[in-house]
Amino acid sequence: MVMTIFRMGKIRWTIIGLFVGAMVINYLSRSVLGVAAPIILTEQSINSIEYGWITSAFQLGVMLQPVAGYFLDSVGLRIGFGICVAAWSIITMAHGFVNGWFGFAALRGLLGLAEGSAQPAGQKLVAEWFPSKERGLAGGVYNIGASFGAVFAPPLVAWAVMMHSWRLAFVIAGAIGLGWALLWLFYYNSPSRHPRLTDQERDYIASGQEARLAPQATRASIMSLLRRRDLWGIALPRMLADPVWGMLSFWMPLYLARVRGFDLTQIALFAWLPFLAADLGCLFGPAVVTFLQRRNVDLIDARRWTFTLGAAMMTGMAFVGMATNPYVAIALLCLGGFAHQTLSVTVITMASDLFPRNVVATAAGLAGLAGNLGVLVFTLLLGQMVDQVGYEPFFIILGVLDLLGALLLWILVRKPA
Repeated sequence: MVMTIFRMGKIRWTIIGLFVGAMVINYLSRSVLGVAAPIILTEQSINSIEYGWITSAFQLGVMLQPVAGYFLDSVGLRIGFGICVAAWSIITMAHGFVNGWFGFAALRGLLGLAEGSAQPAGQKLVAEWFPSKERGLAGGVYNIGASFGAVFAPPLVAWAVMMHSWRLAFVIAGAIGLGWALLWLFYYNSPSRHPRLTDQERDYIASGQEARLAPQATRASIMSLLRRRDLWGIALPRMLADPVWGMLSFWMPLYLARVRGFDLTQIALFAWLPFLAADLGCLFGPAVVTFLQRRNVDLIDARRWTFTLGAAMMTGMAFVGMATNPYVAIALLCLGGFAHQTLSVTVITMASDLFPRNVVATAAGLAGLAGNLGVLVFTLLLGQMVDQVGYEPFFIILGVLDLLGALLLWILVRKPA
């Protein structure tokens, strides 16, 4: 089935493959700091509270996703996303030349603003290029890039430290992003303008998209979107779910170093495993949705049941701090990564199921704002309290938040008429 879909849509899956590269670079760039944190905090005399402000600055920047989404809806994906990738790449390289917690915080805020374009761009891409029955798989595939970016960060930092310093890792990650931006500008275009897209494939895309999601003559404003119940139905579950990714990306290396006694080599060997598990979750979520749809479950209900399954699996995260064996803790973190991406790609994709194509990036950006607000609040609390109470209470909170998110998804999101 999957191979048949790929053969039927060579161009659109090539474009998704290209976008996977952007997601890899996006999460590689943002993850380098977390992996290098044990070295940077010691070298720069940065304490846990200050590190909490650094990571929170990134979340404040990412919370402007609605601005990024509106920009992409206005300018278009080709130029708009190319500008965003070039911007975050230059900012990433600048990390290699800064000192002091305030300088890092300023750059993280700018990085969050630029990198916040990725998810709205992905949802706009999926909405424009894929019929409804393929959107979940397309969303799952491009979100694999997020996990792979985090997978590559530990070995990159370890190699950079051996060759030069942690600063080299930021420069390399930024340079890769600039190269990708040039490739995107050269290859990408919209379905109506792409020179390599056949008429048959263009008709196939159009025939599989819901008429109610066609671009509207008058584009809805942000305020009108905020009045929609289904926007809150996907935004609030994201606010409760996304702190898990913040924990894995920004705090897990510090947890492994300070609580589990891992050195940089051990972090490089093990810290990527939860993100590899997350990659599998990116594919598992869409597979569950497809399985349910084949049994005549409505698309929106299939996504809600898949989110609920992921939330049930996420309860394993509550036991990370209780595990006496560090490798059991790693296994539970892997379960958390798998469960998170199972439910995360599911609720993220729902933006393209519920909103017209000319506002889908804005809607995804608003949901992303809520998700990153959740990460911001969680990170600030963790930074302020971790030295007093430890990590265990925070793992317990992460284990149960998604159950509440599943309840909200069932209550607030209504199936389209």
